[in-house]
Amino acid sequence: MADEGVCVITGAGRGIGAAVARRLAAERPGLAQVLTWVSDEAAAQAVAGEVEAAGGRAVTVRADVASEADVLAAFAAADELGPLRALVNNAGVVLPIGRLDEFDASRIERTMAVNVTGSLLCAREAVRRLSTGHGGSGGSIVNLSSRAASFGSPGEFVDYAASKGAIDTFTVGLATEVAGEGIRVNAVRPGLIDTEIHASAGKPDRVEALADRIPMGRGGTADEVAASVCWLLSDDASYVTGALLDVGGGR
Repeated sequence: MADEGVCVITGAGRGIGAAVARRLAAERPGLAQVLTWVSDEAAAQAVAGEVEAAGGRAVTVRADVASEADVLAAFAAADELGPLRALVNNAGVVLPIGRLDEFDASRIERTMAVNVTGSLLCAREAVRRLSTGHGGSGGSIVNLSSRAASFGSPGEFVDYAASKGAIDTFTVGLATEVAGEGIRVNAVRPGLIDTEIHASAGKPDRVEALADRIPMGRGGTADEVAASVCWLLSDDASYVTGALLDVGGGR
């Protein structure tokens, strides 16, 4: 098994992040993984166990990506495993469904801190390690956006949608900024995906309730999103950068 370096996956204890970790372990066991978590250490450890059972290496790090100190600690852990090769900016937060006129400043600040500031901080640390301008050998960054960035999510979570719109813009801008330094930067924009995030928003049955709005007639799975993420991380996507890849069943 060839040593492929290290991939940092944020928010890897559940949902899409966990699915990416599992799929990467199956497809690229030589790529060691740093899996970050915030509230459920046991879940992250379980995912790390699955990675190792598939022949890979994984360590877990408690890291709130809204905290610069936590981000630095996560990438320090990656440095101990080997040279960085990839980042999956997956960590995100969706707070309870509501209208903007019901939100207080602390909710909006938390959404933006995790979803936007956290992604920028993680990408900054990745660029410092991957860029040929910093002595790196290149690599790939995949940001997790959302189809909500296009629809705006009225009456549900316009703050979340706005944060993902920022991720789209950031993806395109950073891709252009570092394209000549060996780094590809892309985003996957999941649509209605059956993960725990809907329960976090206070509506665990949201996928079933909205499935008839999807042209394919169903919600997607975390593994279907992970397949797109892993493709963008791979050499098969070697000429793809600045792309916003929709994974939404036609909507």
